Amino acid sequence: MRTRSKFFSVIIALLPVIAVAGNPVRIMEGLSIYSRILGQEVKYSVILPDEYFSSNKSFPVVYLLHGLGDNESSWLEYGRLSQFIDEERRTGQIIPAIYIMPQGFRSYYVNDYLGKFRYEDMFIKEFIPYIDSAYRTIPDGRHRAITGYSMGGFGALVLPLKHPDVFSVSVPLSISVRTDSQYMTESPQEEWDRQWGRLFGGEGKSGKERITEYYKQNSPFYLIKNNRKIHGLKIYIDNGDDEQTLAKSNEELHMLMMDNAIRHEFRVRNGGHEFSYWREALPNALRFISDAFENKPYRGDQKLSPHTLLNETAINKEQLIRMHGCFVALPPEYNETTRLYPVLYFVGPFDTVQMKKISALIHEQTIIPDTPPCILIFADEKQDDLLSVTVTEMEKNFRIRPGKRFRALLAYSNGSRVLLQNMQLPESFTAFVLSDARFTSSENGSEQVLAGKQDLSFAWYYFDAPSNGSNYRFFGNLHIQFREKEIYHEYRVREGNGGFEWFFEGLPNYIKYVTTKIHR
Repeated sequence: MRTRSKFFSVIIALLPVIAVAGNPVRIMEGLSIYSRILGQEVKYSVILPDEYFSSNKSFPVVYLLHGLGDNESSWLEYGRLSQFIDEERRTGQIIPAIYIMPQGFRSYYVNDYLGKFRYEDMFIKEFIPYIDSAYRTIPDGRHRAITGYSMGGFGALVLPLKHPDVFSVSVPLSISVRTDSQYMTESPQEEWDRQWGRLFGGEGKSGKERITEYYKQNSPFYLIKNNRKIHGLKIYIDNGDDEQTLAKSNEELHMLMMDNAIRHEFRVRNGGHEFSYWREALPNALRFISDAFENKPYRGDQKLSPHTLLNETAINKEQLIRMHGCFVALPPEYNETTRLYPVLYFVGPFDTVQMKKISALIHEQTIIPDTPPCILIFADEKQDDLLSVTVTEMEKNFRIRPGKRFRALLAYSNGSRVLLQNMQLPESFTAFVLSDARFTSSENGSEQVLAGKQDLSFAWYYFDAPSNGSNYRFFGNLHIQFREKEIYHEYRVREGNGGFEWFFEGLPNYIKYVTTKIHR
């Protein structure tokens, strides 16, 4: 039932025990309040916890902002928010909270520069106080979180940056934001005027004339650089590697925050600007918010790699052959067939136990069978002649399918240098995986990767970076440059500091990627 009048809206909000078929209603849409600031009604949806009806407790509040073109019901309909909340509550992963989804119009959740549509003022001065008065909330900043996608991601970051006393938790997804350079050059002019010029001034302008003072007052890049109060804000940013403009801007935000020692979580997962991506972000987002409400350190992301637990027997029975400075692990069926095999080359500081652990995992997956059988070769990370000597020698001694299509290179840590060298050789490998790259200061420059004349589109690429790794700028710039040059690649930023166990956790995804490309 759609409610338009102020009186009826307040009655609904103040009487949450309204019943449908004898049951209290806890998920409601089509509610509204009248805003004197905007001179119109603002709709919203709400999800109340089950405990709301069985106690007099007060609850923390999560505000969820929608994207451009969507509305206050989008999180319920397309985001399936109530289903995710119910599942996380059922399994005891999150504490009970009130979830509020306001109508955002096309405001980007800020005031426009002419003061004609002061959404931010409405939200801070009218909407939040109304929610605190109409529902049993805990009415303080420590118990308020905000999240959103796209335009809502912009609001979910900018509002806490500007009002750190109102919100203590920010979880922006796929933030619709631009760097200065993107903002100055974005076209066509008509679209820029409709989206940005009407908000921040500079309509009909281009270049530096678009960088108005009002824009700076609302740009996350300037707010982060100029606001020291935000260091207490708990932030979790999530962005897909298939994004277009947002791939660069979100990455630049992350690098700026790292450079300024602003603590935050940053993730890049597979996907783009769509609800399937944002739905997958919800479990970790809800858990991050719940931990913050309880004033606990974040427990960490859900682990999605089920085949990484191997028993010691499986590891110890793996056989490694030493040859030409390398270690070789053959498929378990090798002596029972005359067939040829693809090869996966690993380069990194692996010890014997680690090599056997990698081999055991891959061989286990061939039995399932999730992975085709492959020969595994572990090369020295200091080797400069991998293609010209090692590959040649290995193809003489083992039944290896010839040609670059049937070999992939996976580099970890210090092995990154060897991978970057071979990326410049078009007949080297069909797929490259660069995981937790470690460099000396003189080597750490993504521009070196693209400095040569070689067209890198001859191969497939998978870049995987730890969220707290020291080479965040290398990985971020590498991703940006590959996107700008339209070189196909996969890019991930996973939770952690790197190291072998972090690498091993990502191994099933690496193997699936390279073997898919070998068998494309």
